[in-house]
Amino acid sequence: MATSNKAGKKTFVQSEECPIRDVVAQIGDKWSVLILFSLVDGPDRFNSLKSRVEGISQRMLTQTLRDLERDGFVERTVYPQVPVKVEYELTELGRGLAKSVWGLVSWADTHHDEIRAARQNYDKNNQ
Repeated sequence: MATSNKAGKKTFVQSEECPIRDVVAQIGDKWSVLILFSLVDGPDRFNSLKSRVEGISQRMLTQTLRDLERDGFVERTVYPQVPVKVEYELTELGRGLAKSVWGLVSWADTHHDEIRAARQNYDKNNQ
């Protein structure tokens, strides 16, 4: 949770009570949002997700799906058949998160060229 210091500026305490540290940092990792948006169109299986999120390892996909499931954003369903079928699907909470994050994703898409140019300019001036 954010508090204010003597100068009136926000201070972010290191606590599980801080929503930024506890929730936002979790979904702000390298893979969570990509997996989240891969599931927006409906349930999907592990290997399909792996092929759609290029560059993710099997281990990292497994861990990220477990983290998203633990936080209540993804539901894992096991179908008792041979071979076993497992699907992952966004929960209502996950769909709400995807809707909320969409503004950030849209902003990033709109400003991507500007950000890349700023990075190149910075790198050129700071070698």
